[in-house]
Amino acid sequence: MPGAERGARGREFSDGLPVGPGPARLLVLATVFVCAACGLVYELELVALASYLMGDSVTQASVVLSVMVFAMGVGALSAKRLRCRAALGFGVVEAILALVGGVSALALYASFAWSPEWFAGGLGGARFLMVGFSLLIGVLIGAEVPLLMEMMQRIRRQDAGGAVADLFAADYVGALVGGLAFPFLLLPLLGQLTGALLTGAVNAFAGGALVLGLFGRDLSRRSRRLLVLLNVSVLALLGTAAALVGDFEDAARRAMYGADVRVAVQSEVQEIVLTGGRGPTLALYLDGRLRVSGADEHGYHEGLVHPAMAGPHARVLILGGGDGLAAREVLRHPGVRRVDLVELDPAVVDLARRDPGLTTLNDHAYGDRRLHPVTADAFDWLRSARTGTGARPGGGYDVVIADLPHPGITSSTKLYSEEFFGLAARVLAPGGRIAVHSGSPADRPRTFWTVDATLRAAGLLTTPYSASGTDGAFAFGPDRAPRDHPKAPDWGFLLAGRERPPLTLAPPGDGGPPLRLDGAALRAGGLAAEATRLPDLPPSTLSHPRYPH
Repeated sequence: MPGAERGARGREFSDGLPVGPGPARLLVLATVFVCAACGLVYELELVALASYLMGDSVTQASVVLSVMVFAMGVGALSAKRLRCRAALGFGVVEAILALVGGVSALALYASFAWSPEWFAGGLGGARFLMVGFSLLIGVLIGAEVPLLMEMMQRIRRQDAGGAVADLFAADYVGALVGGLAFPFLLLPLLGQLTGALLTGAVNAFAGGALVLGLFGRDLSRRSRRLLVLLNVSVLALLGTAAALVGDFEDAARRAMYGADVRVAVQSEVQEIVLTGGRGPTLALYLDGRLRVSGADEHGYHEGLVHPAMAGPHARVLILGGGDGLAAREVLRHPGVRRVDLVELDPAVVDLARRDPGLTTLNDHAYGDRRLHPVTADAFDWLRSARTGTGARPGGGYDVVIADLPHPGITSSTKLYSEEFFGLAARVLAPGGRIAVHSGSPADRPRTFWTVDATLRAAGLLTTPYSASGTDGAFAFGPDRAPRDHPKAPDWGFLLAGRERPPLTLAPPGDGGPPLRLDGAALRAGGLAAEATRLPDLPPSTLSHPRYPH
C-alpha cells in the first residue's frame, strides 16, 4: 500500500527526532530563513561600514559582494567533508559565523580608529581586513546549504530538486527580510556595531537551538557538550561586546578626533562630530571626514565666495553649506538682499544655529533675516525650481555657491554631473556666476579638470583658481591631500557663467574684518591651477560618473 509505505519511510528517517517529519521540516526551513537574514545583514553591514570608512561605495560593494559570492562556492565545496556529521558541522559553522559576523564591524571600526594610516593609503590594511572578513563569512555561509540538505534528508527522504527548492525558497525570503531590516530597523535603531552584534546573537541561537533541540539525539554526549559550550561562549562574547559598545565608540572617537569631542550624533543623513571650543580649535566632521577646521576655514570660504561676488549679487543661492560659513561670507556684502541656502541635513543647520562655537565662527549667520534655509536635496531642489515648484521668488540668482562635499565621494557625484550643473545654470540671472568647490588641482588634477569639463559641457565658461590652507591634519577621505604630503593643503575652485567670469575680488564694505585673500594671492592661485590643466577630459554624467575615487 502506497500510504503505508510512505508512513514507514517517514518513520525510518525520523527515528530519534522529538517531533514528526512535518514539524521537523518546518523547523529546519525556519532556521534557514533566520540564517539567511543574518547572512545578508553581515554582507550589508560590511558594505555600509567600508563605504563609510573608506568612501567609494560602488567599489566597496563590488569587492564585498564578489568576494563573498566566490567564497560561498568555496564553502559549499568544503562542506562535503562534513556531510557525514551534518548536524554537528552545521552547529559549529553557525556558531563561528555568528561570532565572525557579529564582531566584523567592531574590528573594522577599530582598525579605522587606531590604525588610520591604513585608510590613508587606500588599498592598505583596511581593504585587506574587509576582504578577509568577506572571505571568511562567505565560506561559512556557503557551507550552510549542503549541510542543511543532509539534515532535511535525515528527516524525510525526498527528491533533490524538491529539497533544493524548499531550501532556497526559505533562503531567499529570509534574505529579503534581512535586506529590509538592515536599513529600516537595525541601522536607525541600533547602529552598525550593536546591530551586527545582535544579528550574531540571533544567528548563534537559531543554529544552536535547531541542532541541539531537533538533532541532539544524533550527537554524542561529547559533541553536545562541545556545541553547548561553543554557543554559550559565543553568546557571552557578543553580549559582553554589546554591553561595552558605548565605551568602545567613545574610545574610538577620542582616538580619531581627540579628547575634546563636544557633539557626536547620528542624524538621519550622517554622523556629525564637533570638537574643540571656539576659533581655531573647532573642527566639524561629517561621516568621519573633516568639513570645517577653525584654523583655516576662512581661506576656503573666502576663496569660494568672494570671487563670485565680484558683480551683481543681490540674490544668492548656496547649495550645501549648512554650517553657515559660506553664508557668513556672502552676508558681509551689504548689497545682498536675499540668500537661499539648500542643505540636505537639518541636523547640521540646527547645530550651526545653536552651538556656541559654531555660531561664533559663522558670525550668527542664521540670525540674519536675509538668510532663508531650506532642507532638501540640492539636485531635487534645483529640478523643482526649474519646473516652477521650488522656492525661487523674485527671479534668477546673481550668484550660486556650490559648497558641496568632494566629487570623489560616491554619494556626491550626482552633484557634480552635467545634469546638475545644467539645472544650476537655469536658475542663474543674466550675468550670473556659479562658484564650485572642485577638489585640489595640485593633488587631484583629474578630478578638478573633470569638474571643469562637466561645467563646460553644461554650457558654461569657466575660470579656475585655487587657495591654500594651513591645517593638514586628519586626512581621511578624498577631501584633503594625503597626510604625508609635504606642503599645506590647497582647495581648488571653478568660477563659471554663460560668459567667462573675470578673476577678481569685490571686498565687502560693511566695516567687517578685511579679507585674508587679496588680489595678488587670487591671481597666483589662478596661475597655479591653470598650470595643472589636463585637456580633453570627458564630462561626468548621471549615467557615466567619471570622478576618480
